[in-house]
Amino acid sequence: MGGNQTWIVEVTLLGFLVDPALEFLLFCLFSLLYMITLLGNGVILGTICLDPRLHTPMYFFLSHLAVLDMSYASNNVPKMLANLVSQKRTISFVPCIIQTFLYLVFAATECLILVVMSYDRYVAICHPLHYTVIMSWRVCTVLAVMCWAFSFLLDVVHLVLILRLPFCGPHEINHFFCEILSVLKLACADTTLNQVVIFAACVFILVGPLCLVLVSYTRILVALLRIQSREGRTKAFSTCSSHLSVVGLFFGSAIVMYMAPRSSHPEEQQKILSLFYSLFNPMLNPLIYSLRNAEVKGALRRALWRRG
Repeated sequence: MGGNQTWIVEVTLLGFLVDPALEFLLFCLFSLLYMITLLGNGVILGTICLDPRLHTPMYFFLSHLAVLDMSYASNNVPKMLANLVSQKRTISFVPCIIQTFLYLVFAATECLILVVMSYDRYVAICHPLHYTVIMSWRVCTVLAVMCWAFSFLLDVVHLVLILRLPFCGPHEINHFFCEILSVLKLACADTTLNQVVIFAACVFILVGPLCLVLVSYTRILVALLRIQSREGRTKAFSTCSSHLSVVGLFFGSAIVMYMAPRSSHPEEQQKILSLFYSLFNPMLNPLIYSLRNAEVKGALRRALWRRG
């Protein structure tokens, strides 16, 4: 780094460039959605922990998904809400980089957890007699730890590549949080290596897992068509359709954001996609699982009945 370059101490998050009246309306709306996200995922997590009937591999991974959704939203949304009602929209550079790193860790871990959940459904439906052996608690624990550990190590690579760059301006990020592509625009050096690694990571952590999920569900669909019992087929389809809905929302928005060609308004498009990715998706996941999953609805009814 040259001697005439200075590191950024803090940056301004421009957020949503709208009228002040609309900013207050967005604050109220996003606050409500954020509370629903925390409440919905908290209820799912609490229900799984308290109901012994849900102490199965499928709900073990679903509890990780709930933790990820709460963490993911809490990493991005509170600062966005504060900026909507504040004139000072700055964030120190170190917390900004930490926010970027956590955003990447939670996103990558969720990709891998969704793949493991699809494998769990594949084993449960295609190999039901061997399910308890293949998906033992030891295997489930190892898979969950590997998802978290691999995501952490992968995103340490992104962190190291970011920190090697000199950051000397501009001092503004046209986003509502420190998203990695927006942060790279602050660098006063070539970021080609960073861009290549991000794209390669997307292929590995998005396209690869999505292909595995599609293969799993193709085989599941074939197995479902062979099930003679209508009740068994309905139960299996209900569980799988919930998971497929979550997979479609998560991978679809991520691939469009990081791998699709840029539009004529890339920054505004990124904000909308990031909002869907950071707030709407974590809010919808517990609704999808609670509304479309009979076991979760039954557990919630039993919990409410005990309280009553």
